[in-house]
Amino acid sequence: MNPDSHLPASTKRVLVIDYSQSGQLWSVAARIVEPLRAQAGVVVHVERIRPQPAYPFPWGFFSFLDAFPESAHLVPPSLAPLSLTGEEDFDLIILPYQVWFLAPSPPIVAFLKSPVAARLLRGKPVVTVIACRNMWMTAQERMKNLLTGVGARLVDNVVLVDAGPTLATFITTPRWLLTGRKDAFLGMPPAGVAERDILRARRFGLALRDALATNAEKGDGPLLAGLGAVHADPRLYVSERAGTRSFHVWGRLLRAIGPAGAARRRPFLLLYVAFLVCAIICIVPVSLALQALLRPFMARRLAALKARFEAPSGSGTERLSLYEH
Repeated sequence: MNPDSHLPASTKRVLVIDYSQSGQLWSVAARIVEPLRAQAGVVVHVERIRPQPAYPFPWGFFSFLDAFPESAHLVPPSLAPLSLTGEEDFDLIILPYQVWFLAPSPPIVAFLKSPVAARLLRGKPVVTVIACRNMWMTAQERMKNLLTGVGARLVDNVVLVDAGPTLATFITTPRWLLTGRKDAFLGMPPAGVAERDILRARRFGLALRDALATNAEKGDGPLLAGLGAVHADPRLYVSERAGTRSFHVWGRLLRAIGPAGAARRRPFLLLYVAFLVCAIICIVPVSLALQALLRPFMARRLAALKARFEAPSGSGTERLSLYEH
């Protein structure tokens, strides 16, 4: 029996998936959901995802590294039972997710691979929301495949990133993850998405509120176009592809050595760290330099990548004045 069967037929039901290890992602999601919660005729259900065992925050050094083989291979962890059965009917799904090792986080993967999600999301419009360092494009491609696998319709994607310099975030982000400290460090800006950008995310909730009022979620077009929902930097795609291949190959090796948490993985994890540091110091700057040199010859390719990764919501800002006051 549908628990919302007593509600008026005109009521809009919104499902929000909640897994936020550090709390940053939920801060973004909460700003988006705020106008929906305040709107008469809209019911919001927040489904908290609880992996078992829970992932720590801050991370321990080895527990952080040990998460990457399963993350890269989309191996789902065990979850505590969901409060939903899959028989519920929602008009819109808001799916915030973190990017772990250039892939959707394992708890979200576990949800999407569950039988409950397969029933809940089939045929439903989904808005994905990403808050991450700055590399998210390959993760979103994998997310699209997961959503297609359960028959969901991706109608929008919102991306908020750490605006710090790329090389600086290679230091500030791990520091945050391993110590819990995200303040400015050695002249580098604080880690994470800027508070101003989190506060401005409310515009997406206002637009979703208006879209639900006109049944726009039933159409094929995006609901958040013209709000600067996503800005893709296609220059990072080459580095993302290289990183994804690296995580996949090393992840396969580490999974062959032992299961998650196995002590025999540790020497190989340290070896991978040495490899990764060398790659970051050598490969990423060289890749960006080569792309800068070749940019005049790659303009069409970069424009195509930018359009591909900014779809469906786009980077246009023509409707901002309607939702930012």
